[in-house]
Amino acid sequence: MNFVKRAGMSLRARKSKTAVLLGIFVVICTLLLGGFLLQAATARQEADAQRRIGVDVTVEGKGLTPAVADRIGAVPPVHRYNPLLPLKAGAAGFDPLVSALPKPGGARAGDKEEPPLSLAGVRDTGLLLPFSYGSARITAGRGITPKDAGRDVAVVERRLAEKNELKVGDTIRVRSADGRRTVPLTVVGVFQDPMPDPSQWTPRHELPGNALYLPVGTVRRLSPGAADLAEAVFKIGSPEQAERLHATVKRQLGTGSFDFRVNDRAYKDQVRPIQRVGTFAGLIVWLIALAGALILALIVTLQIRERRDELGVLLSMGEKKWKLIGQHTVEAVAVALPAVAVAALAGQAAAQWAGDSLLDREAGRPAAGAPRTTVGVPEISVGPSELGKVAGIGLGISLVATVIPGIGILRLHPRSILTDSE
Repeated sequence: MNFVKRAGMSLRARKSKTAVLLGIFVVICTLLLGGFLLQAATARQEADAQRRIGVDVTVEGKGLTPAVADRIGAVPPVHRYNPLLPLKAGAAGFDPLVSALPKPGGARAGDKEEPPLSLAGVRDTGLLLPFSYGSARITAGRGITPKDAGRDVAVVERRLAEKNELKVGDTIRVRSADGRRTVPLTVVGVFQDPMPDPSQWTPRHELPGNALYLPVGTVRRLSPGAADLAEAVFKIGSPEQAERLHATVKRQLGTGSFDFRVNDRAYKDQVRPIQRVGTFAGLIVWLIALAGALILALIVTLQIRERRDELGVLLSMGEKKWKLIGQHTVEAVAVALPAVAVAALAGQAAAQWAGDSLLDREAGRPAAGAPRTTVGVPEISVGPSELGKVAGIGLGISLVATVIPGIGILRLHPRSILTDSE
């Protein structure tokens, strides 16, 4: 009789033991699938966290111009960057804020005051620390974005907007410090700075209410000459990429000295825990595979001992030993395949529950002072790749669990088996 057909008859004849073996396979495959799904979910969440949180690298140095910052920002691994170009300017057609307290020592006639407005040329207000950490917020409109390059727009502080009754869409005019150039600006946003008004006299350009954010190009047009950036912030995916960025900055700035600061606190607070969950899921997969192989090998070994009489009869009839091993292998594989199908239904529910519990707990506890960045728990779904991995490992476990105990079959002799049974 064909050993494959004999394996099917054996499974039907031993229904209770087949059911036990199927249950064990279902548990193993479900845990394996849950581990693979959790690994895939942590990989997606880690990539999303790297994109949203990342690592901020601040660069300061002589020769750091907007053009140099653009060249550095265009090179991987940078995916967002923000140059900062400060400038003092005057107001045309609207009233800046003034200190409510008198100037110490009194003001003398002929004293020349500095321009009242403090402009900050930026590319992306979302990368400024006050906005990313939540201390400053947009109350109307929007902030400056990379799409504003080449546009004359501004984001004004709430107190300045209230004094001049400005709202989103209004136009203000800003004059250069030397009075030679005047640029009309469209208000696209209003922000609130949490810093209160000073309790002592303060120059107008130092009042928090006189701060405006503009695109870098607009500030350069108001500048009397070429000026270096105060700093540039580059966002990269991970701390390991900082060395590559450092080499790029050094190549662009030449031999001049520069300050290179890496701020990876938020990354460590929110990305490292996600990586630990992924490592834990990978460890679970290996432990389950090893434990499953050992348990099934023990069960098959016990079954071989229970079926010594059957093996002895088959061997005495001239059946090849490798066919006996093949029969046990077919029996294990025949049970493993439906177990994978059952695990596909149960594994997703188990992995989704584990992902919601572990990933949400790890990603949902940023440290104090960390940026306001929310990384949601990704939806976990069963895909062909995960099922393929589970099926491959399940079949591998079947082979290991039957071939290794089957080595004992190679040493069996029909006469000794039948004699012992008598």
